[in-house]
Amino acid sequence: MEDLKNLAQQVANLHVRELLPLLAPCELKARLPLTPAAARTVTEARATLRAVLRGEDHRLLVVIGPCSIHDPAAALDYARHLVLLQRELAGQLVIVMRAYLEKPRTTVGWRGLINDPYLNGSFDMSAGLTVARELLLELNALGLPVATEMLDPISPQYLDDQISMATIGARTTEAQTHRALASGISMPVGFKNGTDGGIQVAVNACVAAAGPHSFLGITDDGRSAVVKTTGNPDSCVILRGGSHGPNYQEEWSVQATRLMREANLHPAVLVDCSHANAEGDFRRQETVWYKVIEQILARPTPIVGIMVESNLIEGKQPLLADRSALKYGVSLTDGCIGWETTERLLVETHHALAKRT
Repeated sequence: MEDLKNLAQQVANLHVRELLPLLAPCELKARLPLTPAAARTVTEARATLRAVLRGEDHRLLVVIGPCSIHDPAAALDYARHLVLLQRELAGQLVIVMRAYLEKPRTTVGWRGLINDPYLNGSFDMSAGLTVARELLLELNALGLPVATEMLDPISPQYLDDQISMATIGARTTEAQTHRALASGISMPVGFKNGTDGGIQVAVNACVAAAGPHSFLGITDDGRSAVVKTTGNPDSCVILRGGSHGPNYQEEWSVQATRLMREANLHPAVLVDCSHANAEGDFRRQETVWYKVIEQILARPTPIVGIMVESNLIEGKQPLLADRSALKYGVSLTDGCIGWETTERLLVETHHALAKRT
């Protein structure tokens, strides 16, 4: 027996420093159960989002909020501002808060609240999942639905009952793992175009997610399992630009419409004002926003929504060794527009859309 153990040590986990047990999804949900208020927010928002994607609700979907959340207190502060506008502008806008808890990195960097909640490289993911679930419960209790990127295929088991919309990022839209994951989640999903700006991969992802899949996952009590899905019929393409430049212009939404129809999908496009569409400058999000609104006001369009990175204070800051020196309400990842700009964009757009009708 000792010989077998020695043999295993020679060939397995050669680059693994440590394996830390993680609490099961059912344990976290028992500690932080779904509340009636949160359940109502999620249920109603998902129904509304499905109607928007299907063309049954003609209000504009706005997914807006921090690039990523590193400070739950600041995120709640932001949410309390946003929920007031959500109620005031509900006649024309369906407002969903960005609550991004995991971040993909091109090389290395801070990977989000779930992965490293203390911002110090300790990677206490049990704490991260707990903090994330606490925050999502509070956001939903306010009546503010949330959207988040699904990056890790395991973490949705801990949080999926709190999420109204999921997105799959440009780096993972082509991944079979994420397409299969999207086929089983309980909320609408948006697939971003590829990092080169190509739309076909996002359309292919929508088609793949609409069909049934079987993949490896975990049960609510944390056991490995084969997950068999029915397919998710509610998806959209998110235009976020790419290495060849922005793709928020009208010809790109026309191309997305054609490709989706050829794939027997109902055309539904959401434009991301950030990332390559802003050409790396968060201030350009405002320009992209107005250009997209002009398209929507000018003629019928498949554009059903718009996405913006916004925070209490504009810009971004580095992750400092002295955590106490971090500025409150400023992004740690991509630069964001500030609250004053956010409020102005939302109010002006609501008025413009109201005049159209």
